Amino acid sequence: MAWIIATKLEMTRVIKDDKFIPITLLKVPTLKVVWFKTLERDGYKAIIIWVLNDKVEDAQLVEWKVTLNKSNFSKIVEFPVSEEESEKYKVGDTLSLDMIEENVKVSVEWFSKWKWFTWAMKKHNFHGWPGGHGSKFHRALWSIGNRKPTRTHKGKKMHGHLGNTKFTIKKVPVELINKEISVIGVRWGVPGWRNSFVNIIF
Repeated sequence: MAWIIATKLEMTRVIKDDKFIPITLLKVPTLKVVWFKTLERDGYKAIIIWVLNDKVEDAQLVEWKVTLNKSNFSKIVEFPVSEEESEKYKVGDTLSLDMIEENVKVSVEWFSKWKWFTWAMKKHNFHGWPGGHGSKFHRALWSIGNRKPTRTHKGKKMHGHLGNTKFTIKKVPVELINKEISVIGVRWGVPGWRNSFVNIIF
């Protein structure tokens, strides 16, 4: 298993076999391996990857140095690894699109768009009440409790927070890879908003 971090750009389409295929363009920034977490010291194995800022051309990393300038990086992500996978990398390595091949399937995970507080019809896709002038309950939730027990049941579909939930889309085909500009195109949409980071696992 391998992983990279990408920035969501926009959606477009490509033509394959005389068919339009919708894809999402993801730009892979400069990724640096900065540290490893071990079972003896931290209780689990993981690799720590930092995203290098666009204004910084490169950052020289030395193992276990406290002089690391955090302002050169815009994001830090941690991925679980096995002992065999941790031996493939070392501190200071750069991760790029060379790890991914075209026509493979990946998993994309990130948080969905935040819709703030929404009412029940929008959040749960309720049908609603009649829309004519005679009805006084067009988008109302109606009753939320019973006579017995005299309380609202747990898990009742009501108004509330919508979005900002972590989603994982599995088996997403890779339709486009441009290593010159570090852009990858995956089929269909992916969770997140423009310029947000997404995790690509393959």
